[in-house]
Amino acid sequence: MRSSARMIATAAFTFLLMPTFLMGATSQPSAVANEDKTVASSADPAGPVTSAPVTAALFEAPMPPSGGMQYGPPKIELFLGYSYLRAVPSPSSGNRLAWLNGGSTSIAFNLNRYLGIVGDFGGFNDTELNLLGANPSTTPDSSGTVFTYLFGPRFSFRKYDRITPFVQVLFGGVHASEVTLSSCSGAACTLLPAEDTFSMAAGGGLDIKIHRHFALRIIQAEYLGTRFENHTIGATATQNDIRLSSGIVFRFGGGPPPLPTLPVAYSCSVNPSAVFPGETIAVSGTAQNLNPARTPVYTWSVDGGTVAGVSNTAKIDTANLAAGSYTLKGHVSEGDKPGETGDCTTPYSVKAFEPPTVSCSANPPSMLTDGSATITAIGVSPQNRPLTYSYSSTSGSVSGTGSTAMFSAAGVAPGIVTVTCNVVDDKGQTASAPTSVTVQAPAIAPQPVTSSLCSIHFERDVRRPSRVDNEAKACLDDIALNLQRTSDAKLALIGNVSSGESRDKKLSAERAVNTKAYLVGEKGIDSSRIAVYTGSQDEKMVTAVLIPAGATFDTVGATSVDEGQVNAHPRTTGKRQR
Repeated sequence: MRSSARMIATAAFTFLLMPTFLMGATSQPSAVANEDKTVASSADPAGPVTSAPVTAALFEAPMPPSGGMQYGPPKIELFLGYSYLRAVPSPSSGNRLAWLNGGSTSIAFNLNRYLGIVGDFGGFNDTELNLLGANPSTTPDSSGTVFTYLFGPRFSFRKYDRITPFVQVLFGGVHASEVTLSSCSGAACTLLPAEDTFSMAAGGGLDIKIHRHFALRIIQAEYLGTRFENHTIGATATQNDIRLSSGIVFRFGGGPPPLPTLPVAYSCSVNPSAVFPGETIAVSGTAQNLNPARTPVYTWSVDGGTVAGVSNTAKIDTANLAAGSYTLKGHVSEGDKPGETGDCTTPYSVKAFEPPTVSCSANPPSMLTDGSATITAIGVSPQNRPLTYSYSSTSGSVSGTGSTAMFSAAGVAPGIVTVTCNVVDDKGQTASAPTSVTVQAPAIAPQPVTSSLCSIHFERDVRRPSRVDNEAKACLDDIALNLQRTSDAKLALIGNVSSGESRDKKLSAERAVNTKAYLVGEKGIDSSRIAVYTGSQDEKMVTAVLIPAGATFDTVGATSVDEGQVNAHPRTTGKRQR
């Protein structure tokens, strides 16, 4: 099996390299035979062919066959030639096919450009027999025949018109006749009996076309495997051989493709298919089945606007064209005979200008009477036509002619005012949008009111019932802090006595005056901010009322005190003031 693999690899490598050597020696461009199309090319025969790019171009360009006509691949290929068969290695133990000469023929039916089915038949004459193992080893003259019959697929590489490499794998059988010694008679002269067994071949070859119907098969190299009985060991074994063939190939079928007989066809299109008046439309035409040897003539016509163009492209001018649907007509001609002209039509339309749109907004949306707001209008024309702005309102006034205006609420009663933004384009098409502005009356500031603060009590010192003691200090500090925070506020101190106290009016006045004296003397409060009164509450205390600026102190039940008639004793110590 290892020998078989080596034989297959050697045959494939030989086959792949041979076309490369042949192509490298070729100096003319080649042609690709095409079954469906006719493709012609030319090369400058005087130009040098020295560089790799030029060599590649020569083999990629198709070469027209004789007469300048392109032919398709042959339908049938018949090969007749000489074949040489040799065992590998030679001599080889158990291989009765040592050195054989003969002829072979094959017929290939090509299914398409690349794939074919092959039947291969060969006949060989055995003239020498290898007696490997004899002592000494000899090769006496002998006689016998071998016939092979193989079938399988073939893959051809038809990139070039003159050179066709191919590979194939064939399977079938082999028949070997009796092998007898020459110049010998009797049963002892028959060295090998007749035998039939399986056979297969794998390899390839190279054909060079001489004429459309003839080609030379320069080489066909194949591995040939058989399964004869190895008479040395008395069992069936695999034998490895190489078969080399060369000869002539007869090619049948594969005529030129029919000439095109289709009439001229013409199609056209516009871009864009819908425009506004004044815009341009591009026109394009596509002609098929034209004769490349003739020059086509193109004409255009429209039933709206104007069209200009003398080739397969043109332009439609829609200036001053009314909105509606229209038709373009195209015509191409390369002669007067039937099938040499073509016509096409395609519609296009002109759209009416679209009206503008506008949005309207106010900033701020709410204001006091006599206030103002900025009105912003955003107008859009789908065709970018110039726009003019104007404004109106249900009350108040709006001034401005651009995209912004100013609304004034001077003299406007509280309520909602509607402002309308208007736009008009140069075609007289309009659009409007409203926005609302809320006008509010000015807010009335709340009237300041008085507030009661903490009270100072005089219940602890019975002997000195009008003196301010240390227990009242916290309340007095809080009163002073309120006066300091509101520098424009004033303070009313109302002295009171309980029932049963003697000197009631005088005692209540003393209590109020002593409280004021403490705030003025100890806390530095301006005495003009403090007023003292006597009240009617049945309590041994002084109440304090904070009077903010603008507030009015309610004096009902309170009597103003003449401070000059009252002796003040403000200190909270035990000593009396003199």
